[in-house]
Amino acid sequence: MDKIGRRPLLLCSVAGMIASLGCLGFGLTIIDHSNEKIMWAIVLCITMVLFYVAFFSIGMGPITWVYSSEIFPLKLRAQGCSIGVAVNRVASGIVSMTFISLYKAITIGGAFFLYAGIAAVGWVFLCIMLPETQGRTLEDMEVLFGKFHKWKQANAPLKNKQVDHNSNGNNTANDGRFS
Repeated sequence: MDKIGRRPLLLCSVAGMIASLGCLGFGLTIIDHSNEKIMWAIVLCITMVLFYVAFFSIGMGPITWVYSSEIFPLKLRAQGCSIGVAVNRVASGIVSMTFISLYKAITIGGAFFLYAGIAAVGWVFLCIMLPETQGRTLEDMEVLFGKFHKWKQANAPLKNKQVDHNSNGNNTANDGRFS
């Protein structure tokens, strides 16, 4: 995560999840509309589930927790992370509780195409709204996230900024006091 960066891993992860969900939707649609057992479609579906889990594990799974711990100021970190966990669990519950009704309404393949579409919207959101946070200080995070959607303009001066590190490797501000 530290070699490649959080943002590229997250974007690649979500892109792989989109492709996996799309192929899974395709395979399940073929199986649903067939009267015979189509072995290649079954293998495709199993493979896409494995790919989905792999792509989720390299980015979306771990990096969302790293991002949430980095972007909140120290004063609000516990509250922000706890709200993030609650929203995550509620969203997971909603997906779990509505899946059967959804696939009965729009077919099982259609449900996974819908999930792929939602993931594609998420990818665009991440691409536009989420900056790289690797190696940034808390002060840098306040500059990046204080502008909300204008992080690209806020990021330019931070790239040119020289960071002073004291001998123990900690970046301190305000004469050694943390704020």
